Amino acid sequence: MSVTAWLATGVFVAVYVLLILDRLPKTTLVLAGACMMIVLGVVDQHTAFHGTQAVQGVDWNTIFLLIGMMIVVNITRKTGLFEWIAVRTAKLGRGQPLLILIGMSLSTAVLSALIDNVTTVLLVIPTAIVIYEALEIDPIPYLIFLVFASNIGGSATLIGHPANIIIGSSSGFSFMDFIRVNLPITLVIFVVLCGLMWLLLRRTGEAGSEQRARIMAMDETRALTDRQLLPRCLAVLALIFLGFGVHDMLGLEPATVALTGATLLLLLDPAGPTRTLEEIEWPTIFFFIGLFIMVGGLTQAGVVRQLGLWMMDVTGGSSFALTMSVVGLAGLASALMGSIPFVATMAPIVHTIAELMHPELSTHDAITHSSMRPVWWGLSLGAGIGQNFALIGAPTNLVAAAIAKRSGHPISFKRFLAYGVPITLPFIGLSAIYLWLRFFTG
Repeated sequence: MSVTAWLATGVFVAVYVLLILDRLPKTTLVLAGACMMIVLGVVDQHTAFHGTQAVQGVDWNTIFLLIGMMIVVNITRKTGLFEWIAVRTAKLGRGQPLLILIGMSLSTAVLSALIDNVTTVLLVIPTAIVIYEALEIDPIPYLIFLVFASNIGGSATLIGHPANIIIGSSSGFSFMDFIRVNLPITLVIFVVLCGLMWLLLRRTGEAGSEQRARIMAMDETRALTDRQLLPRCLAVLALIFLGFGVHDMLGLEPATVALTGATLLLLLDPAGPTRTLEEIEWPTIFFFIGLFIMVGGLTQAGVVRQLGLWMMDVTGGSSFALTMSVVGLAGLASALMGSIPFVATMAPIVHTIAELMHPELSTHDAITHSSMRPVWWGLSLGAGIGQNFALIGAPTNLVAAAIAKRSGHPISFKRFLAYGVPITLPFIGLSAIYLWLRFFTG
């Protein structure tokens, strides 16, 4: 490799090691790595921010899709809708811990698919802690299962978790493509998850009549704090999801749909934009910007091409072997370094593999070729489901753990792993079988 390639690899590996050690803020680390790539001349500033035909810089479609959905969720959150859903679900469970968990898991999975899993966890976990404290039951196993449900639900759609947004932008898959391919298997996995909840928690989740009465006495209507804004939010959300469903036919990117909906909701919000824009998760946005620049540096230096050639050699260029290896690798890597950094790194490698497999085609035709479609879906499902392996697998897991710790219920790495490994391994296997049946049989 060239000196530039070694520089790029050194910076990238150093940042990843520090990310795994979790000693410094993730956004700071990634931005520092991005700046080093530019200052050291690994990638020039114009390429880093705008890209070239050969190198993708910052993926602004991903960035603005995230910002748009964050604005929509931040305004909707002020209505109390999400808290109303959580309390109402608990009451439908009649105060029974397992029934509450299944109901809350279903609503968590649906919300994760429709808004995003990190935001859903921020909204659901505090309410779940209150409910299980009222039932006088250790909430930690229930919180872990809610995180699993969130990550599984988020895997079903383009906007469910950031890794899918990156994959959608890189592969050209639409919102409806994710519904058609990922939704069926995530539904199966969710049903199996509910069965595992019953098997593992049925003997520990008992609450007395007095504790159950506390749940039934909760008034969910008190959670609705802005009834005037609520119908406006619901109407705009409906328009956004309609826009996602037809964005391909309209010739619009998902980011345009999300930003248009966000702007409309800002116009309809009497409070104005200042507070809403302040509450955007800017550290997450800048984390993505830094990550894209670092991956652009690896691509510019030729490292990504070398990794693509290595994967071609290992798999013999077989679409089936590539898909199965990507599913397993994505699951394992998500546990070790987190799904988002892995997918951001892997997406350009899949691009390179597509170009190597189909040199006679244009870049667009190569990455959307029928032989590459299962590889992209393998990356999506492997990373989405693999987030449940370990506590560091996804921002969702870390956010839930932080909320639980503040509430006096710390979730240790070991305890999360004790649930995550035996539950997630068969789910990765199910995903691989599903992809085989869908793309490689008949």
